[in-house]
Amino acid sequence: MKKTLVTGTGGLVGYAIRKLNLENFIYIIRKDADLTDFAQTKRIFEKIKPKRVIHLAAEVAGIGGNIIHSGEFFRSNIMINVNVLEVARLTGVSKLISFMSTCVFPDKCSYPLNERDIHSGPPHPSNAGYAYAKRMLEVQSRAYRKEFGCNFIVAIPTNIYGENDIWNLEEGHVIPSLIHKVFLAKKSGSDLVVWGSGKPLREFVYSRDIAKLTLWAMRKYDDELPIILTNSEEVSIKQLVDVIVEEVGFKGKVIFDRAKPDGQFRKPSDNSKLKKHLPKFSFTPLEKGIKNTVEWFMKNHPNVRM
Repeated sequence: MKKTLVTGTGGLVGYAIRKLNLENFIYIIRKDADLTDFAQTKRIFEKIKPKRVIHLAAEVAGIGGNIIHSGEFFRSNIMINVNVLEVARLTGVSKLISFMSTCVFPDKCSYPLNERDIHSGPPHPSNAGYAYAKRMLEVQSRAYRKEFGCNFIVAIPTNIYGENDIWNLEEGHVIPSLIHKVFLAKKSGSDLVVWGSGKPLREFVYSRDIAKLTLWAMRKYDDELPIILTNSEEVSIKQLVDVIVEEVGFKGKVIFDRAKPDGQFRKPSDNSKLKKHLPKFSFTPLEKGIKNTVEWFMKNHPNVRM
């Protein structure tokens, strides 16, 4: 039976895929192999002998972490991706899907973001190191397809959230960081301080939806160009805060700290390609996804990833 290897399964998408209880799926996390090391990467592939790979492993963070660790994130992600794709080629993997994010798109470009626009300008300075490293996933996949005939595809999900995220208050992504902050503010009876003005807009997609779309892409999507995975519904940070505050039950004062960076104001994306392939796919409403995520956090705190 053909095996599917999933890298980086300590994260929220890997967690969501695990919960589907799929047959002949093998899951690895950082302790199983350091994917920045070519020898370790090759060794784990030769041991498992996968025919398909879902490549999720990455060094990730929110705006704070991307600013602080720009060089580290560039180096680590470049090495992880080069090693995984090269070893997949060498060991005869028949199909591989890897993940970029919308931060790879140029800071200044026309909207909505389209898969063809990835390399049309520099990314936003706040996440340049991570974004350039992720862009190279598309370059390497396309180059391997051209020279070696590898069926390596690339997905671009918008802001993913869900269970088993990283809940770091300063360097995590916006939703887990906010849920954690609201939880602590409620517990201590203090004001809730949120980075930025609350005006920037983002598209949030629940991790369980991304898991389902990943499996569809592995079975059905074979195009050279990446595919954006999104519902194309923009939500302001203030709207997001309101949903989280309501779900956690926080009754205190909310303060938006405008001295902190907002990051890119908006980056609406074009999901027409996804809709063409899956016109009836139903995304989880934000309120429902936040409810599930908050419940998971409450149940597992303080034993959560930081």
